[in-house]
Amino acid sequence: MLEIIKTRISQGHRTARYPKVQPTLPDRFRGRPVINQDNIDAHTLETLPKLCATGALCSTASGGLTLDMGKCLFCGRCDVCNPSGKKAVTFSNDHRLAARSRDDLRISTTQNSVAPSRLDDERLRLFRRSLRLRQVSAGGCNACEADINVLNTLVFDLSRFGIQFVASPRHADGLIITGPVTKNMALALRKTFDATPAPKVVIAVGACAISGGMFAAHDQVHHGAEDLLPVDLFIPGCPPHPYTILDGLLRLLGRID
Repeated sequence: MLEIIKTRISQGHRTARYPKVQPTLPDRFRGRPVINQDNIDAHTLETLPKLCATGALCSTASGGLTLDMGKCLFCGRCDVCNPSGKKAVTFSNDHRLAARSRDDLRISTTQNSVAPSRLDDERLRLFRRSLRLRQVSAGGCNACEADINVLNTLVFDLSRFGIQFVASPRHADGLIITGPVTKNMALALRKTFDATPAPKVVIAVGACAISGGMFAAHDQVHHGAEDLLPVDLFIPGCPPHPYTILDGLLRLLGRID
């Protein structure tokens, strides 16, 4: 017992101080994409969209690029130099990706800031200090599910913010959905939504839940949760980093600006 106590003391305080202290993320972390207009040339406009497996990156008639974070897998294939040795698309270290509106996930050279994601006043009053969520895996690969589960560990300690996951939708204030919503899961997801008492929130986590991700063109999946349900918060990534998910949840509840 004494050895256990000594070890625990030596480990110190293990819970991260976020959001008071911003996280230190590794250099290889791919966060919020940045489109550099000055580095876009004819070669870039022709080749970069072809590199994107999900069609997240598109050229515009005005000679620019737009990137849909709701489709983006953050694979980094577009983070390449053009013939002049410059990059039109880079990935920053910014973990703040969540948005209330699907349109706010589409970024360009003129729209590249963090979008507001706070709930409306009525639901904010109800859920600001206490939010219970039922997690639904609607055909996911378990990557997003794993990063959601990580939020319950000692490092993140999600419950200190009053946010908890519950086993029944009847005890929940909303749903947090992962996966592209396969045809086999559509009815189950709808029943889970209907069983959740109003007012409620719906959160789509990951590219699959937002747009269908890599499976968007398959006839056995829907194009994400929004095909079936009204979504209040979109958290992009494949999978999103736990800090990205936590940041989105806290902004939704008005706990951080």
